[in-house]
Amino acid sequence: MTRRSRTGSNATTDLKVTAQPATNIQSGYSADALAAGQPGDNRAEMLDVIGFLEAFAGEVETSIEPSAPNPYFNMAMHLMRSHLEGRIVTASALVAASGVPYATAMRKLGEMQKSGLIEQRPRTRSGRSFSLHPSAELIQKWSQLSDRLQRIAQQTFGGGPATTAEADYYFGGSYMAGHSIQPPQVLPEPLALPGGLRILVHGDPTFMVMENLKRQFEQLVGSKINQRAFSIDRLHEEALRNAERATSRYDLIAVDLPWIGEFVKKGVLLPLDEVLDVERLDPSDFHTAGWRAAHWNGRPYGVPSQTTPELFFYRRDLFAEAGLEPPTTTDAVLDAARALHDPTQGRYGIAWNAARGTALGHTFIMTCADFGQPIINMKRIAGGYDADHLDRSDLEPTIDTPRALEAAEYLKALLDFSPPDILSMSWYERVRPYASGRVAMAYGYTLLAPYFEQDPSSPACGQTGYLPHPPGPKGSPVAPVGGYVLAVPANLPEERRAAAGEALIAFTSPEAQKLYVVNGSRTAPRYSVGADPEVRRLSTIFEAVDAMSWRDELQFWPRPPIPEISKIISICGQEMHDMLRGVIPPRDALERAQARAAQVMRQ
Repeated sequence: MTRRSRTGSNATTDLKVTAQPATNIQSGYSADALAAGQPGDNRAEMLDVIGFLEAFAGEVETSIEPSAPNPYFNMAMHLMRSHLEGRIVTASALVAASGVPYATAMRKLGEMQKSGLIEQRPRTRSGRSFSLHPSAELIQKWSQLSDRLQRIAQQTFGGGPATTAEADYYFGGSYMAGHSIQPPQVLPEPLALPGGLRILVHGDPTFMVMENLKRQFEQLVGSKINQRAFSIDRLHEEALRNAERATSRYDLIAVDLPWIGEFVKKGVLLPLDEVLDVERLDPSDFHTAGWRAAHWNGRPYGVPSQTTPELFFYRRDLFAEAGLEPPTTTDAVLDAARALHDPTQGRYGIAWNAARGTALGHTFIMTCADFGQPIINMKRIAGGYDADHLDRSDLEPTIDTPRALEAAEYLKALLDFSPPDILSMSWYERVRPYASGRVAMAYGYTLLAPYFEQDPSSPACGQTGYLPHPPGPKGSPVAPVGGYVLAVPANLPEERRAAAGEALIAFTSPEAQKLYVVNGSRTAPRYSVGADPEVRRLSTIFEAVDAMSWRDELQFWPRPPIPEISKIISICGQEMHDMLRGVIPPRDALERAQARAAQVMRQ
């Protein structure tokens, strides 16, 4: 097969390994044939099975605790993957892959060698340096295991495609105008990460694009990549659980922007300047709001991997037919929703996040921002409020206010022009009906635009306009910044930090970010990527976001990254849901949310 060299030029590399030929009578392949990928072997199938076993073992270890690793299994799996991929394995690398302390791993390794599963070969004439290889017996056992696992999976689960619901969740005028970003280049030196690069991410379309490009990035960084994807609440839980472990199970973790303060205060993250030279990232190329949101108390703790503002989507064709102008105020939104709302024809005015808890909590605090009301007592500055200096003891919630009441009443008014299932709609559910043509307008993050932009059958494809949130009477247009930074866990061993930093630079580079966009992402944290001619041709969303950034409409203060923000969002999502259901009036909902939030901040 063809593989790019470390210097970036193309070269043909023979993947033949040093193991002696060993014939498997059942499947008719040799060890050399397996490594070389000759016809008739099951090399690809065995790699698939190993990948499944690695992912499954990771799920079990983090879902059922306490748990104990199986060093025999881990070392055999690492050895077989390296053999199939033509990579040399040393004793230290195998020990690192075992998952147990050094002395225990060395003892288990000796037992495996004694039983004939592992062969040792000298790498130098002196014999002082040697490599480890699977024996013919181990290769045969893994081949048989692969066959059995595939049969069991087929019999148990079937071989059909994933359901629609599963597929939907992916189980998955600038200063640089005219400059075309080139493809990413192979790192000069492969990452020195025994066991491969381990990443914890959110299961959204952008990170799933990264997963689909995993093989390509493995070649670029010279290391295997293991990526685990969770829903937003489970991601938060797993990141905190990982911080309690003696040693991090991940080299990089995705952090939602509002979590920065909490994670820094709890010692979850390493400061970025302790891992790499920050100037190598070219900070000025990142959208200002996205880069500032990665800081706490003036110090960076992550690199923007996706900057995805929540925008206002509207159907330009429907607005033109009805003689309506794009809405620039909340009153205009209600007028347009009223005019375009036609349930008898299966069409509704607007969709938004109204599911109880986290989803509605985000909607409420961002709607408060539309009316000029921050959720805590931040200092007023040009462009909004000061969210850069939140490491203070005098902060308190500002939920029960006249402007917040206007925001709550606006949400109640939207109910009249929303789909009947609006109170269960969250991140993806609000955009699906917009993509299918069932609603005329929607609030949605840019990362969800592929639902309709890449579907020619969608009535919204090519007919969508993008605006910042239309403001209330005393507010200003704002596009609340969302998205994730990639960060390094504080409990990552010292010997892995330098390589994690190099991976961080590679994955967030303009070249990598453009690759994500070309393969389906609709988030571009860097000005240079949004200005790339090829990127601009793919979607008008990049030009729109670029313009909002220059107008200072991209802001992260609507979701201030204070340590208590996750709990406050959840509280607001509960109280506002009761309000929307008619259980309590708006004033009572605000009063209750204020009291609960104040108690959280006092604690």
